[in-house]
Amino acid sequence: MKIGKRGSGLAIRIPSSVVKELNLNAGEEMEITVTGEHRFEVSRDRKRLEALDKMRKMRFVLPDDYVFNRDEIYDRQ
Repeated sequence: MKIGKRGSGLAIRIPSSVVKELNLNAGEEMEITVTGEHRFEVSRDRKRLEALDKMRKMRFVLPDDYVFNRDEIYDRQ
């Protein structure tokens, strides 16, 4: 793997064989954990999916005519 520069951060190019084996897709959220002085572990970040699942379990249904309005919430003019 190669490390490249992207914006102010760094990016790791993942070989296509690993992408296929792990069924990875562009745009997926990943989590990196340092596991040693020169080692790290990469895993899918499931926080977003877990939050969505919790919301679904609450079974809160919005009215059909509901419109989200951020300005209204923060009382902006």
